[in-house]
Amino acid sequence: MKKLFRVLNPLLILSLLMGTMPVMVQAQPSQLVSTESALDAVQISAERERIGNLLARADVQEQLVNYGVEMNEVEARVAALSDQEVMQMADQLDNMPAGANAVIGALLTVFIILLVTDLLGLTNVFPFTR
Repeated sequence: MKKLFRVLNPLLILSLLMGTMPVMVQAQPSQLVSTESALDAVQISAERERIGNLLARADVQEQLVNYGVEMNEVEARVAALSDQEVMQMADQLDNMPAGANAVIGALLTVFIILLVTDLLGLTNVFPFTR
């Protein structure tokens, strides 16, 4: 019986000490996601895909090459657009007239965005901005 108590006493003491220690793990507060923000995220990803599909067209790529812009640079900049800029570009694409003017307008929009970021010193695409 004494042998049992010699083994059992330290285990009981240890369990009592462990039970009285404060728990260090705290639950992280979770935030609710509104339906509007979830739908906005889906819409933004759809608009990014639409802009990517537009830039993947052969005629658009040809116009960009004629302007002296490299496609990998355009793809990198489109990927770096903020959500607000993506929605603004998509809105401009929706408001453009149908036909050939839409392609030229989209190219002009991409060109202006590239030019502004180059003038701000964020990128280095056009040599004439230096």
